[in-house]
Amino acid sequence: MRKFNVIVANEIEADTAEEAALLMYQELTKGQPPLHFSVMDDANSTTSITLDREKADEFASIDHTADPGNW
Repeated sequence: MRKFNVIVANEIEADTAEEAALLMYQELTKGQPPLHFSVMDDANSTTSITLDREKADEFASIDHTADPGNW
């Protein structure tokens, strides 16, 4: 199985880096999950991805660990 770094980027106005991180944390725990990501693979190739919320919610509702393709 390959490894990926998934990065969520959001521009936040704050006085410090810690405050920006806390505001991002607050947004993630209270709001809708983000739909815009940058994904870097193990060869350091980066792709920008925007998910369709309806399809992403459907995917999230299924237990994909039961899929033999994940073994």
